[in-house]
Amino acid sequence: YRETEVIRARWAMLGALGCIFPELMNGAGFNLPVWFKAGGQIFDQGIDYLGNPNLVHAQSALAVLSTQVVLMGASEAYRFNGGPLGNGADALYPGGAFDPLGFAKDSTKAAELKVKEI
Repeated sequence: YRETEVIRARWAMLGALGCIFPELMNGAGFNLPVWFKAGGQIFDQGIDYLGNPNLVHAQSALAVLSTQVVLMGASEAYRFNGGPLGNGADALYPGGAFDPLGFAKDSTKAAELKVKEI
């Protein structure tokens, strides 16, 4: 149960970044919709990723949904089966390349941070 909560919290943090990122990109000159209207554009004129119709111009909600289900299902299956870490590694706090700031070097500090994350 704890593992799923930590993973969901990390997805929520990425979702929050997905709400803020288009606003920042608009400040840099891109023409992106606000986050709560972005999905509805597929029914009007299609979705241009990064404001460029030559990059990806999605016009079918069913195609976007099926692509997302396949990609997310594959990545979750990969994670569930051990992923790049193999079996036996800590799936939530692998360390190594996933700890570039060195938070887990001190084991007592790492244990405290794990509790604070929840």
